[in-house]
Amino acid sequence: MKIFRTTNSYLGIFCAICKSSQVVFLIAALAIICGNPLDVVAVDAKSDFVRQEGQGTGESTSDGAIQTPLAGEPYKTILFGRTIDIPARNREKVRSLTLGGNFYTPEVDRDLGVPIAAFYYRHRWDKWWTRDIIGLFVNEMDVARSSGRFQLLGHFENNTVPFADTELQNGKEVKSSSIIWGTVSGWLGAGIRIPVAPFKTDNDLRIQMLYHAGYFYDMRTSDTGADVRLPPDTFVHGLRLRIRKDGLSRNIMELPHDGWAWGGDLELTRRDRWSDSTFSSLVFTKNETRDYLKLSGYVIGAMGIPWLSERNRFIWYLHGGVSPWGKLDRFSTFRAGGGPFPNESDDLYRLPYPGALYNNFPVSDYVVSTLEYRRELLFFLYLHLRGTFAWGGNRPDYAVDRGLKLRLTSTDAEAFSVGLTSGFFRDSQLYLEYAYDTKLLRNGTSGYSYMLLWSKSF
Repeated sequence: MKIFRTTNSYLGIFCAICKSSQVVFLIAALAIICGNPLDVVAVDAKSDFVRQEGQGTGESTSDGAIQTPLAGEPYKTILFGRTIDIPARNREKVRSLTLGGNFYTPEVDRDLGVPIAAFYYRHRWDKWWTRDIIGLFVNEMDVARSSGRFQLLGHFENNTVPFADTELQNGKEVKSSSIIWGTVSGWLGAGIRIPVAPFKTDNDLRIQMLYHAGYFYDMRTSDTGADVRLPPDTFVHGLRLRIRKDGLSRNIMELPHDGWAWGGDLELTRRDRWSDSTFSSLVFTKNETRDYLKLSGYVIGAMGIPWLSERNRFIWYLHGGVSPWGKLDRFSTFRAGGGPFPNESDDLYRLPYPGALYNNFPVSDYVVSTLEYRRELLFFLYLHLRGTFAWGGNRPDYAVDRGLKLRLTSTDAEAFSVGLTSGFFRDSQLYLEYAYDTKLLRNGTSGYSYMLLWSKSF
């Protein structure tokens, strides 16, 4: 018998949506951290159903206490009467492909299901590092050149989906809000990277300053409301300060096991050519929206539970954002998304909300917190029970009975989800999730969602 599994952590889904009648196709980019094949060795053994015997790293003690296997470390156990021997793994070279889909009850924007596909690659050399998410219409690429603790940084991203973007109200699309818009940008900067405990490949403190410059465009569609006035295409530029500290240890499936991580972003942006934008009688003025400052941050903690074994973990996610200067519009708001909760170091900043797709809907001035209980059922099988609570997650409000009137209204909401992360055959992994959202995802009405993801390392 052989047991195969892929260590992974979710980085992001970059969406492209194409509609033809009732058919919806989405070409996305997820980021799944995957190691090289594990070369799991299975040998016959007479033993209990599951037993772990320890004499060194990655094994538990002979008194039967179970020790959770950690990412990248060698591990040996007995499962179904066979000895499972997992060698150490290089976590600095990772790549994967992910396929799956989201399914909704009731439908979201006339969609009952949305397929997902993705590719992710990351590699660290002695002095160079790259992290790339490649999709058809949305791409993201990072590169860093190190000299001791000092780094020169480069970043490129584009979100150029050629299909209409339509906002929701009570789970239904507001056709008059339909537009096509996108961005292309490059970033250059410098920073420092300092290793921190527990001193694995993803444990560091990073402080970075970057200048970003890019291009914004938008255009009408056949459904755009007659009273909608869009801003002009324009050059966009500004500064970003980023701080990241990752002190998390991760288990064999790359899920947070113990420790803390935190970070923050300060983003100052100017649109070069700008104008008022109008949605019916509501006007976003040039002076209010041309320049803006956004602040966001996160704290993530993973820990044991008193009087319970190491197989029981408590994980806390807290994300918040505010814009103290300037008024955010449809194109500059924060974006909330879904998928597996962020686990990989460069993905921890992402605002997760169960049932959503990556960057699925806009929010501003928000606080979102998730409490998770996780149970290790087998060394490769983990159960997640989560409650997510959002305060002040402002969503667009469309009064469709009086024409298109857009305003941001404060929405407090809750979501409850159950997930299962499991190793699978041929160095692959499965993630299953069921979620119930009270109103934030569909902007005013409750509903259920289901997610199935299969990821393969190579």
